[in-house]
Amino acid sequence: MQRRTRLAAKAMSALAIVSVASLALTACGGSTDSAAPGGSGDAIAVTLITKTNTNPFFIAMQEGAKKAGEEQGVSITTAAGTSDGDTDGQVKAIEAAVARGDKGILITPSGEGVNSAIENARNAGLYVIALDTPPDPADTVDITFATDNFKAGELIGKWSAAQLDGKQANIALLDLFNDKVVSVDYNRDQGFLKGMGIDIGDAKKNGDEAKSGSYTGGKGGSYTIACNEPTQGASDQGKTAMENCLSKTKDINVVYTINEPAAAGAAQALQEAGVKATIVSVDGGCDPGLTLVKDGTVGATSQQYPVKMAQLGVEAIKKIAEGGEKPAVTPGLDFYDTGVALVTDKKVEGVDSISVAEGEKVCWG
Repeated sequence: MQRRTRLAAKAMSALAIVSVASLALTACGGSTDSAAPGGSGDAIAVTLITKTNTNPFFIAMQEGAKKAGEEQGVSITTAAGTSDGDTDGQVKAIEAAVARGDKGILITPSGEGVNSAIENARNAGLYVIALDTPPDPADTVDITFATDNFKAGELIGKWSAAQLDGKQANIALLDLFNDKVVSVDYNRDQGFLKGMGIDIGDAKKNGDEAKSGSYTGGKGGSYTIACNEPTQGASDQGKTAMENCLSKTKDINVVYTINEPAAAGAAQALQEAGVKATIVSVDGGCDPGLTLVKDGTVGATSQQYPVKMAQLGVEAIKKIAEGGEKPAVTPGLDFYDTGVALVTDKKVEGVDSISVAEGEKVCWG
């Protein structure tokens, strides 16, 4: 238990460190050039704009882009907002990329507030690819490389329903936002409910489902939704969100979390309150994600592959800049599906999964 507390505290501390100076540098053109002659007019330049510089998921994505840049001979600049949801910071980074004359932009959009800036960049001749988070509408960008986030949610929902074995489900939904609409947020939430076998209302809206009723996943049973709380994908706010839920009821036995930093915070709140609940999440990161699954803090997580997203994005922009063909979406989807796998050491019948050991071999992609 002490180890779990240290892990959660470590995650909270790491995620709380946000450097305004670093943001100013990256948004104004501070770069990490992983290849190509510096300052060369012939260099293919690409800017990767993530939601934050602190979330391990986005750190892995940045490292993947830099490595791909080195291999492909592409100059990579990295930039980010100060926190998940900081669209103003992302807009400044987009404008800086246009001003530099970059060939393309890779972005994990924090919300619709970046759409106009993306349109301006495309009008200026840049090829813009979204990573991880498909924008709304999807054609805001040229293409998106992402996890099927609805499927990711559905996998952990099916697994959760099976674990209940027909018992009453008292569910806490720890989402990303409650004041913004972002596809990764509603797709994971709504996918989880679908996997549980709970009727969803508007598939693009969190919180409009019936607060109680029956679920049909696993052996089926009754459910109550105790709360929908925002976490901004951060450990400290995940802890606060869980505390808010527990202030309403301590009967919670299933906790859905938008990502693993939020799961770490939720786990700490549950431990301090003396409440046992099954936590599920999305990301499948090397650490703390799979560490939390291995030690039982998180029951299962849907693993996605940010390094693969970044590598595909860099390769695509280079190919287009050199006159090659543009990439195509996965048939039946409005984005290119980079894959997802459920990771758990507690397999359930009828739900495909891989073990933690298998997940560790491919974590971050």
